[in-house]
Amino acid sequence: MVRVIRLRLDLSYRGTDFSGWATQPGLRTVQGTLEEALARVLRLPSVRLTVAGRTDAGVHSRGQVAHVDVPIEMWEAVVGRSGRAPGDALVSRLAGVLPTDVVVHRAAPAPQGFDARFSALRRRYSYRVADRPELRDPLTRDWVLWNRAGLDVAAMDRACQPLLGLRDFAAYCRPREGASTIRELQELRWTRVEDGPERGLVVASVQADAFCHNMVRALVGASIAVGEGRRDEDWPAKVLEGRRRDSGAGVVPAHGLVLEEVVYPADDELAARAERIRARRMDEEVEPG
Repeated sequence: MVRVIRLRLDLSYRGTDFSGWATQPGLRTVQGTLEEALARVLRLPSVRLTVAGRTDAGVHSRGQVAHVDVPIEMWEAVVGRSGRAPGDALVSRLAGVLPTDVVVHRAAPAPQGFDARFSALRRRYSYRVADRPELRDPLTRDWVLWNRAGLDVAAMDRACQPLLGLRDFAAYCRPREGASTIRELQELRWTRVEDGPERGLVVASVQADAFCHNMVRALVGASIAVGEGRRDEDWPAKVLEGRRRDSGAGVVPAHGLVLEEVVYPADDELAARAERIRARRMDEEVEPG
């Protein structure tokens, strides 16, 4: 009987040249690239990653988390003659085979009951916008949206606060048959950075227990409509209440979006959290009727 160990991987990637996270035939994806590298380094025919949150084409990450189950003997063998700990050896060897736009920062045995997707308490994203000519920087064009019109950041922030809480975000999600659009939006704040290298940029911080497809980018699009003065501050809440997509809440381009952080509960709560959320998600994804 093969003994298996579950590993937690913490990683970052520049999404510009990837067709999203999930493996797709004939396309370059983060999952496909990382699985190929892991199989090569661990000398396995294949591996299968489970990720905290799938990101779309062009979306970046500084704080993605995934897990993978591998035979213990291959985990122990990865050190070779180096004398290093297996986690350090795996990170080092992956750095030697991965392209420069994806980096594994940490690899370690996962706590009992850990599931990168279902154990997560919340995910936090950021979205960056340059709305003044002097902020338009060709060196940051891959991760900052250029917006021709100036933005009223205070109005954007006020408009978003009524959206917080456990709500049906059907109006801000791309529909998927049988999937729930109910999410708990825990934070949606807009600020203009006052100092540092990002001084002047308009930045959103968006946090929820989970997000449905295109939710963050649609919320950002609605916020920008308010910030430009094209919509009143109460309009995003009215769209939410209507539970139908509104053309005025356009989905902004993916490149300004960054997955910043995935947060998990204490180790002794991981298994219960995963079991509870897995059951809920499976119920939501079954076609009704």
